[in-house]
Amino acid sequence: MKQGRISIVGAGPGDPELITVKAMRCIQNADVILYDRLVNEELLGYGRDEALRIYCGKAPGQHSMPQEQTEKLMIRYAAAGNHVVRLKGGDPLVFGRGGEEALTAAAAGIPYEIVPGLTSAIGAAASSGIPLTHRGIAASFAFVTGSRCNEDGAPVRWDALAHSVDTLVIYMGVSRLSEIREQLLHHGKDPMTPAALIENGTTSRERTVTGTLGNIDKLAAAMKIVNPALIIIGESVKVREQLLSLERAARSQIG
Repeated sequence: MKQGRISIVGAGPGDPELITVKAMRCIQNADVILYDRLVNEELLGYGRDEALRIYCGKAPGQHSMPQEQTEKLMIRYAAAGNHVVRLKGGDPLVFGRGGEEALTAAAAGIPYEIVPGLTSAIGAAASSGIPLTHRGIAASFAFVTGSRCNEDGAPVRWDALAHSVDTLVIYMGVSRLSEIREQLLHHGKDPMTPAALIENGTTSRERTVTGTLGNIDKLAAAMKIVNPALIIIGESVKVREQLLSLERAARSQIG
């Protein structure tokens, strides 16, 4: 029997063209593909016809397949001699639980690799025209989760994050946006700090809403922003408006 193996693969932020060459090769060579909700299903079409495709999607507050079951399937198919691709949205090691799956593979003695992907924060920010760093404005950024899989886990240190970095990028935070806003304001973040929400970043359904920390929760409610969406807070959000203004001026001159 051939040796099974596991590839823990980042599929990128949504646009299927943003997947890496190595990740695409993994999909093309896979015997089994275990894929998540945020993976663009167009990518599954690049797999072999006979490859088994299993949906392991997770939505906020509800799991179609528990993480433990996903890991058991991954190990079972690899132990049977298959090349298993664990396909995850964004990057597998950025809020993707890829580290847990690598530990599971290692504990089972199954060869594995981790194939990085373009994380949604990088992809969505670029797609919407918001630089996470910008000379003279932002020299640092942090990726933060707005939720915890275990409520008894250590809380997010909003007191430290309010002033320690220039740009905050918050994953999985839309449902707790009012709480996040209150925490940052409570710890001294200026309510006039520019803020943005990017829904379905890098896809044809992308929407970007900009405002300030003081009003971003009301804008989110008014525009009915839903997951998957990122929250970006920092002065570099203003660069988006500058870009849009320059593009409008250029078009008017051409016209």
